Amino acid sequence: MHFYKLMYKLRRMEIAADMMYKAKFIRGFCHLYDGQEAVLTGIEAAITLEDSIITSYRDHCQHITRGGSVKELMAELMGKSEGATRGLGGSMHIYNRKTNFYGGNGIVGAQIPLGAGIALAHKYRGEPNVCITMYGDGAANQGQKYEALNMAGLWNLPVIFVCENNHYGMGTAEWRAAKSPNFYTRGDYIPGIKVDGMDVLAVKHAVAFAKAYALANGPIIMEMDTYRYHGHSMSDPGSTYRTRDEINAMRTERDPIERVKKLLLANGVEAGELKRADKDVKKEVDDAVEAAKAGTIPPDSWLWRNMYVAPLGAEMRGVLPGQYRVPDFDPEYKT
Repeated sequence: MHFYKLMYKLRRMEIAADMMYKAKFIRGFCHLYDGQEAVLTGIEAAITLEDSIITSYRDHCQHITRGGSVKELMAELMGKSEGATRGLGGSMHIYNRKTNFYGGNGIVGAQIPLGAGIALAHKYRGEPNVCITMYGDGAANQGQKYEALNMAGLWNLPVIFVCENNHYGMGTAEWRAAKSPNFYTRGDYIPGIKVDGMDVLAVKHAVAFAKAYALANGPIIMEMDTYRYHGHSMSDPGSTYRTRDEINAMRTERDPIERVKKLLLANGVEAGELKRADKDVKKEVDDAVEAAKAGTIPPDSWLWRNMYVAPLGAEMRGVLPGQYRVPDFDPEYKT
């Protein structure tokens, strides 16, 4: 039931983000996770908040599974000060150090060597934890990934490299971009396993195995066979490089939420209980959207936050031509 409620919440939240983007409450880049919920839900079921996670720009749902709220997520997407990163990060740069979530990284593949570094920190400190380093099939051919694999292998770092293979890097099918699309075999000296990323129970058990392996032996690669329902981002309709029949077939035959729903019904859970859970989730998401709309825009003094304590008269270029701002020093910055 927990898996069902969590995945349904992630799905409703991303659908709400889609609607708010189209209504122009959300601007800029926005990459949605609907269809891939079983991957993250299964991973979190096999690890703890003491373990670390780092991912790409498709990072909304990690904020929720790492203990954040839908309200914080929606406020961040709308650029409000009540947001997950106080309205300063936006869709691609959500982050929560307290629960070992290291983002949200906007550069394709940049999180892979960073994940190896986080694993090095765990090992250096003698902590019994791993770093889940998530990337897509579109980043799987990058050179920095193989440099990170080499160092992780040399030092036996407790890192699990998770390739979320949704079969399209932006609009390019995997077979057009990779000579060998069997990404779990591409570690050479680092072992790999392929998992049905649409089956939350399969993911949970596979990640539990991988964590035990990584702590005892070092890095391991996991390829999650999954699928995204939306396009690469909100600027991509997602239908020019794949057919609607393909998308509908995935929804009908492999949807991760429907799979769990059928399993629950087959094991005695009442349909009414699932409907009540759906209703509660819808209300939570709808309330979060309205709260985010009513949120506050960050003050000008925050423009220099995390860059300079005092801007010393420096100008920040605005959105409009010829528009410049000189933020005041924020006396509360250090607190």
